[in-house]
Amino acid sequence: MHASQGRSVGLGLALLSAFAFGGSGVAAKPLIEAGLDPLHVVWLRVAGAALVMLPLAWRHRDLVRRKPALLAGYGMFAVAGVQAFYFASLSRIPVGVALLVEYLAPALVLLWVRFVRRTPVTRAAAVGVVLAVGGLACVVEVWAGLSFDVLGLLLALGAACCQVGYFLLSDQGGDPAADPADAVDPLGVIAYGLLIGTAVLTVIARPWGMDWSLLSGSADMDGTSVAAPLLLGWIVLVATVLAYGTGVISVRRLSPQVAGVVACLEAVIATVLAWVLLGEHLSAPQILGGLVVLVGAFIAQTSTPSARAGGGGAGPGVVGEAPGVSEVVGEEDGLSAGRAAT
Repeated sequence: MHASQGRSVGLGLALLSAFAFGGSGVAAKPLIEAGLDPLHVVWLRVAGAALVMLPLAWRHRDLVRRKPALLAGYGMFAVAGVQAFYFASLSRIPVGVALLVEYLAPALVLLWVRFVRRTPVTRAAAVGVVLAVGGLACVVEVWAGLSFDVLGLLLALGAACCQVGYFLLSDQGGDPAADPADAVDPLGVIAYGLLIGTAVLTVIARPWGMDWSLLSGSADMDGTSVAAPLLLGWIVLVATVLAYGTGVISVRRLSPQVAGVVACLEAVIATVLAWVLLGEHLSAPQILGGLVVLVGAFIAQTSTPSARAGGGGAGPGVVGEAPGVSEVVGEEDGLSAGRAAT
């Protein structure tokens, strides 16, 4: 009875997390179109969330000594890199398309494992890669000579590549099954990732040059005026703090595979929200291609070999849930680092 209730709660939290993450791009794009630089929006998101989660960073301050490489990699790639590229792409291409391009991350991990690490991959994994790439071809409508801005697509691909960087750092999380004392609290990693990401983005974005007056005004959301502070509050508190927190807790109550399936709804939620709130419509072939991308990404992520088992690759128990989502989970606790992209 208790186990069933725990799974139900976990499923509800996973759905809430997918919805919260899926709404980040929809809230960010009006701010970008109102005149804020994409990098400034990313800095506001990361810095705001880091401030909220500062008490957690203090609580897990031992991580700085125990896992400096993991924290640095998470901050630079999974936080600063993924989000900077993703938000920059939003200024040029639709939210749904940018997010679906990031779903190539699990496929790119497998290509790295196969051709760089020279570790054999399963036939199912190869099928997942083919499906993901083929579905993406439909999303960007290659038969029409790419119907979207090429630079925007490259920026979204950059976000996927940064996510791959985090996958490849996952071994730094330790193996709690072998050494429980080496277990890493995921919320601590997220808190320090946000702090490090803020430091990196401060140098890159130079927020002191931001037009702060834009934050006191409003932004247009498909003809509807919405207060800029409200959009920023959603991005920081809901799409980052709440999304990360509920995502981590849900993985602890569900298996990584189940959490991965639910997380795939993020792209669907983001596309629907962008359709309804921003008026960004996708054609029937693009919608079908998007579904194929999700199927391919799920097959690829569940077929990723273990680094310890195969001598290289993505790491133990890596499940790349959605683009920009990495769950590195041990048998009991381990590191569940949450989403990094959206």
